Amino acid sequence: MIEKINKKFTFNSNLILMFTGLTFVLMLLYSSDVLSKNFLSTGTCLFLILTVGISHGALDDIKGYRVLKYYKVKNKYMFYFSYIFLAFIVILIWFFFPTFALVLFLIVAAYHFGREDCWGVPVKRSNLNLLKFFLKGSLIILAPLWLSFEETVTIFNILGVKNEIFFNILGVLNNNSILLALVIVSVISNILINRKLKYLTGFAWETFCILALYNTFNPLIAFTIYFCFLHSLRHSISLTYELNIDITDFIKKAWPLTVITAFFFFIGLYVLTGFQKIDIDSSIINIIFIGLASLTFPHILLEYLLEKNEKKN
Repeated sequence: MIEKINKKFTFNSNLILMFTGLTFVLMLLYSSDVLSKNFLSTGTCLFLILTVGISHGALDDIKGYRVLKYYKVKNKYMFYFSYIFLAFIVILIWFFFPTFALVLFLIVAAYHFGREDCWGVPVKRSNLNLLKFFLKGSLIILAPLWLSFEETVTIFNILGVKNEIFFNILGVLNNNSILLALVIVSVISNILINRKLKYLTGFAWETFCILALYNTFNPLIAFTIYFCFLHSLRHSISLTYELNIDITDFIKKAWPLTVITAFFFFIGLYVLTGFQKIDIDSSIINIIFIGLASLTFPHILLEYLLEKNEKKN
């Protein structure tokens, strides 16, 4: 058991070291005027998210088959139908109730980021873990609001959110330094997850890099770098460990669903630019965040059902 924990810690430490190195290189290039605040185009961000990013959920079909077995469902196509159906429902809700969908997505995403980013760190079972993970992961949501408020609000507008009350609340949080206070709470919450120095050191480097990225680059670019080169890579590593496969096997198993998902993303992009006549950059932002929301909900539900049934057996 100790050997497994140490192996996970080593994997996670190497990933954090790589992410820290990437962040410092980007900071150096930016300070030397080699890179601008918007050095990645929206198209490049989309490409990275469709390749490196969403691939970390491309083995959900394997997990889905395991869940179906627990419920004695023999038809494997039920997984695909259920997954796509739930994703479609999320998109539909966003179309009719964008403010509600955005707020719900941010809450769920915060929990998801916090939970997944604790891989490699021993976490004791507790009824408060849901809150701990949410507080930790909320940094990804709060940092752009605190450090790039106007740009983040612009993204929310592009996503169809036009609710004045929602934006007034955000304005109050920003003008009264409440966002800063919430960021501090998120940072401190790492202590609640594991107080050992070696784990807190990793948390500290992650936090520093995330804040540095959001403070330097526009929110979409900072999120893309975090999502692709820390969150997704970490989850992919955890899958190779969980399924006892190497990176080559992971790529072979992950590419079919990755390609299919990218295909649906491009269909959405075609609809937005061709029929809705939305400009390409705004369309890409819609595709990225609404697309990720539609995938996040079934992904988290699948993880919950798998964990719930594995505890029984």
